[in-house]
Order: sequence, then structure tokens, then C-alpha cells
Amino acid sequence: MARYIDAVCRLCRREGEKLFLKGTKCFGQKCAMTKRAYAPGQHGAARKQKLSNYGVQLREKQKVKRIYGVLEKQFRGYFEVASKTKGVTGKVLLQLLETRLDNAVFRMGLANSRSQARQIVRHNHICVNSIRVNIPSYLISVNDIIQVKTKEKALNKIKENLEISKDRTVPSWLEFNLNELSARVVRLPEKEDIQQPIHEQLIVELYSK
Repeated sequence: MARYIDAVCRLCRREGEKLFLKGTKCFGQKCAMTKRAYAPGQHGAARKQKLSNYGVQLREKQKVKRIYGVLEKQFRGYFEVASKTKGVTGKVLLQLLETRLDNAVFRMGLANSRSQARQIVRHNHICVNSIRVNIPSYLISVNDIIQVKTKEKALNKIKENLEISKDRTVPSWLEFNLNELSARVVRLPEKEDIQQPIHEQLIVELYSK
């Protein structure tokens, strides 16, 4: 499966805000957005372009893609599913992104970033309903049980991540059990459960043209 493998700090600089793609590293003084809060490239500091309506919509779509680590083809697929699903398209789109297994692992605090959560899933450390799942884009449903089942070495690393992320609140759509390192999906996520500001209507308007 295709994934972005270049430097991620330039993505935050391109969007003009911290996307926290490197987890706790984004809070330090070495963060690129702290040192160079302007667009990447030779003329990034000097060129401050006023965006058109299309430009604003495009940047919002790019931002959301980068937050969840999804490339264009897959993201468009999510939008097409959302547009055919009963309900508000933007809300359904965000629910699809939030209920990805790698995002749920990140939300549980088992990983410091979504990219690290993706790696945990790919390395067969996660079970859904007692079945081992190694597909980061796997969509979880209400009443699914997500649980860590792995060897001691990997388990210690996951516990380290939990200690690092102990101040991060687990969203209320997940019922987290720290002792068993598991969580039950009690409901579908809402817009209020997303910690970063996202204007999903701009994405709907972009794809609806």
C-alpha cells in the first residue's frame, strides 16, 4: 500500500499549522513550525499568497489527508462512500477517517502518532474481536473490541507510549481499559471528538464541483 515517506515537517509548514505528525516531538523547540513558521521552499518566507476559494478548499483537503496519513485515491474513495451514505456527507467522511484502526490505536494512546500506530497495526500487535488485524485502514464498528496481543518486547514499547501520552484524553467514543490494554467502540465518533480544527464542508464543496 502506498504511503508518504518524505519529511513530514514540511507538510505542517505547507499547511501553516502543527498537524502533530511526529507525536510528542512536535512539542519541542526543534519542531520545524517553531523555527520556520512559513511555507517550505526557497521563496517560502517571502511569498505569502492570498488563497482563492478553491485554494482554501484544497488546503483543507490536503490538511485532513495529512492528519490521517491518507493519499488522494483512498481519500476520494472515502468521500464517495460518504456521499452515498445516508446522513451529512462531511460528518460521515470524518467518521470513516476516525474509525480507521490505526487512528483508533492512536486515540487509545498506544502510539505517539498515527504513523507509529500504523506500524503497530502492520506488525500484527492488534486484535479486533479476538482476530488479529494488520490492515491500518480497517474500519471498526460499534461494539468492536480492540486489544493489544503481542510479545513482551513490543508490549513494553506500547506501555512506554501510554506513559508518554497519559495526559492525552481518550475520546468518549472509545471505552478504554488500561489494565487489559483494550477498548470497546461504544458509539460512532462525532465532530466534537476530533481534537484538531477541521472544516469538512470545504472538502465537500471541493469534491462537489
